[in-house]
Amino acid sequence: MALWRLFYHFVWSTKYRKPLITLNIEPQLYHYIIGKANALNCIIHAINGTENHIHLVVSVPPNLAISDFVKNIKGSSSHYLNNVLPPKENKFAWQAGYGVFSLGRTQLERAIAYVDNQKQHHSKGTLNNE
Repeated sequence: MALWRLFYHFVWSTKYRKPLITLNIEPQLYHYIIGKANALNCIIHAINGTENHIHLVVSVPPNLAISDFVKNIKGSSSHYLNNVLPPKENKFAWQAGYGVFSLGRTQLERAIAYVDNQKQHHSKGTLNNE
């Protein structure tokens, strides 16, 4: 078994940045993403966002390409929201693309705190440009 410590901060938006992540679906979406990440042998350290985007701090094993992780999470979560949950008026879709930032061990706690406080950051306009 290999030893690995790889930490990433991901962010991506809903299609056209529409407010599709409502308070009704947010817990189910996050629960689904955590389960899917676990199935991929990834570790979610933090997950949060607003109605139009999501942040994740994740450890992705070295045998899984970053692009494959994102493709799997985005594709399966939109399918889940559109086909498994009760129908809703707006079809759910993620915008193409994503941001990813690698983190060192010393940056991990700060990134987790930043993601955990997303709603407060956005409500106060105190976004971190890092």
